[in-house]
Amino acid sequence: MTFNPDADISSTRTRRPGRTAAIAGGGVGLLGIVALIASQLLGVDLTGLVGDGQSSGGEPGAGSTVLSCQTGEDANTQDECRMAGAQVLLDEYWETHVDGYIPPQLYVFDGQTSTQCGTASNSVGPFYCPPEQSVYIDPAFFQIMRQQFDASAGELAQLYIVGHEWGHHIQNITGIMADHPNNGSGPDSNSVRTELQADCYAGAWLKDAATLTDDNGERYLETPTEAQIEDALNAAFAVGDDHIQEQAGFNNPESWTHGSSEQRQFWFASGYQNGLGSCDTFSVDGSRL
Repeated sequence: MTFNPDADISSTRTRRPGRTAAIAGGGVGLLGIVALIASQLLGVDLTGLVGDGQSSGGEPGAGSTVLSCQTGEDANTQDECRMAGAQVLLDEYWETHVDGYIPPQLYVFDGQTSTQCGTASNSVGPFYCPPEQSVYIDPAFFQIMRQQFDASAGELAQLYIVGHEWGHHIQNITGIMADHPNNGSGPDSNSVRTELQADCYAGAWLKDAATLTDDNGERYLETPTEAQIEDALNAAFAVGDDHIQEQAGFNNPESWTHGSSEQRQFWFASGYQNGLGSCDTFSVDGSRL
């Protein structure tokens, strides 16, 4: 159990898209599984399909509907409501930490759906689309993490993943993305620093999320157990560039776009233990990332 069963999450704005499409593309994501591995195996740069945030898809949200999620019990028993509960908590957290906070739209979809950044699908993984200021997640991705990347992908790990994508939105609306544009791949690249900062933001949020309460004074989340924190760290390990590449039989740090497993765990833990003030990955010397 992650959510307090009695917590009120009925204020959720999370939506289910109303239509799908098949257009290649993507935004700033936790990982682009197909593009990342295929790029290295084929010697062709396909990572633009999942990492550049350029508009290449159709209109998002046509005919979408708000999810009907009411309580923490819904979040504990339904994957899509767990995502919706995370949205409520993320909005409450970031509106107290970012002046003029503009919330992103969260879409929970099944299979694939059209976005301004291309097709969102569980093979691409969760991602943030900057032109829309929207986050896209197919909960089936968590099963892919278990089957293909040796992750447990439990409830707190799932919240970490949502929090990571929210971190990209914060980077977008606060100007971090504009100040540190994509400068290629590699362990010291802006891409890696951007992803590690989003991991740190997710850790900082999860630490404070357990203290947030609804309008009735009910805490949204149960206090995370050590096992749940380990589960989130396990997810960070599973989506490290080196771990993903080793699954395909190679390891090329110069092609990294998200950071190693060790880096991702370190920066998530840094946020969780030390808060947002520890998340400036852009001021750290590359040898200390």
